Amino acid sequence: MIAITNLSYFLGDRALYDGASLHIKPKQKIGLIGLNGTGKSTLLRMINGEFQPDGGNISKSGDCTIGFLNQDLLSYQSDDSILSVAMQAFERQNMLQVQIDKILHDMEHNYTDALVDKLARVQDEFEALDGYTVQSKAEAILEGLGFSTADLNQPLRLFSGGWRMRVMLAKLLLQKPSLLMLDEPTNHLDLPSIQWVEKYVQSYEGAVIVVSHDRQFLDNTIDTTVEVSGGKLNYYAGNYSYYLEEKEERNEIQRGAYENQQAKIRQTERFIERFKAKATKSKQVQSRVKALDRMDVVDAVVDENAKVHFRFQFTTQPGRHVFQLEEASKAYGDKVILDSTNISMERGDKIALIGANGRGKSTVLRVVAGTEPIEGKRRLGHNVSFTFYAQHQLESLNVAHNLIEELKYANSNKTETELRTVLGCFLFSGDDVFKKIKVLSGGEKSRVALAKVLLSQANFLLLDEPTNHLDMQSVNILIQALQQYEGSYIVVSHDRYFVENIANKIWYIEDHQIKEYPGTYQEYEIWVEERGLQSAVSEKATVSSAPPQKSTQQNSAPKSAPKSTSSEDSAKLKKAQKQIEELESTINNLEIRKAETETKLGDPKIYNDSVALAEINRFYADIKQKLEKTTEDWENLMMEVEELAAK
Repeated sequence: MIAITNLSYFLGDRALYDGASLHIKPKQKIGLIGLNGTGKSTLLRMINGEFQPDGGNISKSGDCTIGFLNQDLLSYQSDDSILSVAMQAFERQNMLQVQIDKILHDMEHNYTDALVDKLARVQDEFEALDGYTVQSKAEAILEGLGFSTADLNQPLRLFSGGWRMRVMLAKLLLQKPSLLMLDEPTNHLDLPSIQWVEKYVQSYEGAVIVVSHDRQFLDNTIDTTVEVSGGKLNYYAGNYSYYLEEKEERNEIQRGAYENQQAKIRQTERFIERFKAKATKSKQVQSRVKALDRMDVVDAVVDENAKVHFRFQFTTQPGRHVFQLEEASKAYGDKVILDSTNISMERGDKIALIGANGRGKSTVLRVVAGTEPIEGKRRLGHNVSFTFYAQHQLESLNVAHNLIEELKYANSNKTETELRTVLGCFLFSGDDVFKKIKVLSGGEKSRVALAKVLLSQANFLLLDEPTNHLDMQSVNILIQALQQYEGSYIVVSHDRYFVENIANKIWYIEDHQIKEYPGTYQEYEIWVEERGLQSAVSEKATVSSAPPQKSTQQNSAPKSAPKSTSSEDSAKLKKAQKQIEELESTINNLEIRKAETETKLGDPKIYNDSVALAEINRFYADIKQKLEKTTEDWENLMMEVEELAAK
């Protein structure tokens, strides 16, 4: 579908790509990974045609269409509703709808056979393109990405950059290009939306290239990993976990080859040095000099998994109880965040606060910090000192300072050598420590701000989305730092890999209450899944049994007939309930087959084959008829059960 051959691209005199090649196949799901600054986004822009390579070639098949989600779309604004913006994906259908509306308007004043024929032709094409369902498709995707039904008719300009990005993602998904390129799609999504996008990408019929620092998202969506390193595109035939294992094996092989070659080079150089002055050995010396010149040098393995060798300590030990809320309530007008909630944490608690956007996670952090007023009581424990990290803290960095000066401001007791060690842990080495804050990228500023937080000697940390703008290496460093940190913390994050590695308790907001799960994120996910299954079983049992009556005693009655029911009625009730369960299973299967058939009817290709189209239409009509009949039988049985249960 797309072939990248001997690609070269330079930024000044630095080669981002030098002879890189890659072949992208239809339906392939590629994760594009690499350290910040290696050129991942640049590659996507070259594929999209925005940047031109300095050398090599990017060739595309004639039917290749590209959809590109990039961070520039954050600034897009419009007075149109978000539903209208998303539906811009259906360009042809929208044009046809305008034509239909115009023809209908004209027919009100001038009804002619020509207009009727024209209307029929336009409506046929509109129906063939599934025009009558495009709005419901757009609504489904927008709601899957976290918008409420009430949001859909609100102007796009009223939403923040992150929410606007979701609208643009919805538009791209609706366009269904043959190659979908997503640059950091999870940056502005909450956990439920990330999981929804995962499922969508998994089932996406076209090819996908994803740039992401979310390990679990990559593991759940991709089948190929392409690493940008040393100006090359290194191909791995598996997801991110496979890449890590395969990379280590390749590194071992390269490390062995490098050491063997270096030993041979040293041996050859010793021979040359020893015999270069002897005329009798001049031929052999020249031969070895030429051999060294011709040698393809094996590069040393660069260890990109930086290790943290620094203990982030604090001087004052807190008491057993770190923090407590009693009957705490918080609302913004009619929007209730907390309602008489009670929660506490103890020394050593490592808490991840998770959940959908809009539930109030950041508000809770501000409540804990005391910067957000509440009704109720907020208690900070004995000797507890805290520091707060959020994205706006990046703006509080002094742009005139260099890195050493900025960290000195956070902890004046540390020597320059100690501060250099801390900066080294956060990937700043050599002369990097003398860079001014004003020249740093967003990710570099995040690392400096996080280093300041860990140097503050606070025994209680509040961290709001600390992994935003961090690459995988930086996230790994932060994980190590927090694992070594001996204090307590509350972290808000949507990065599941990060949360799994730093939290021993999970907090979530449900029914305006802060609730706690006393375990890791992986254990929490299993618990949520089991709770969902139990809820589904209970719901099914309720549907299958007689509807609840006003009496509490009748509500709690089991499925079996009451004692006053005759044995004959009891047998009828039991038989009817069994039939209801069978009909529910049949209805479920018929609905699945109906949805599958509707999907086939939505494929424009099917309309080129009149025989296949007629067959599918007959099958669809048969399914609808069976579904209606089965549903009617189910309704009659439910009425029978109600009558029997009432006796």
